[in-house]
Amino acid sequence: MKRLFLFPCAVSALLLTACAADAPRLAAEKRAGATLESALADAERTALAGQADKAYGILKEAGQAYPAEKAPWLQMAQMKFDRGSYGEAIQHAQEALQRDPSDKQGNTIVAMAGLRLSTRALADLNQQNLLTGSVQSEAQELARQLRGTLGEDAAAAQRKPMPRKPAAPASSVPLKQNGARPAQSNNADPFGALK
Repeated sequence: MKRLFLFPCAVSALLLTACAADAPRLAAEKRAGATLESALADAERTALAGQADKAYGILKEAGQAYPAEKAPWLQMAQMKFDRGSYGEAIQHAQEALQRDPSDKQGNTIVAMAGLRLSTRALADLNQQNLLTGSVQSEAQELARQLRGTLGEDAAAAQRKPMPRKPAAPASSVPLKQNGARPAQSNNADPFGALK
């Protein structure tokens, strides 16, 4: 009889121990979520106050404290993009994409920052007269692919240029009897040149 009584007590004690062990873990996870959100909010307030470097530090610490979270990395990427540090923006966005490959903001930052860097580099090459040969043809091919990706080839085909009436060459203007060309007149009298 004692054995039957001890068995339920032992099972109850094990269940209580398991619950007691899970309670601190669940509480810690709940605090961590609140702490991450408070860190993100604190970084945003700090950035709005004009202390971008301090805000970046808060986000960096949050990224290290919560390595599975993408939010700190996305905010750091956006900050770097807004400040024109496109290389660093790409690095941070890629960190976020490692945690969530389908994140729209991360993919957008990588694409736009990459285009900005490419545009800047091509402008520098062109200014130095180094955008020639295979570099130029490859850049043109990439631009064509980009236009195709953006759907601009189809839009350009739909937009037909308005036909323009060709300007009459100077030699087709009749000469006066003395061999001089008549003076062009901007006034409203179309016969002014004939007078």
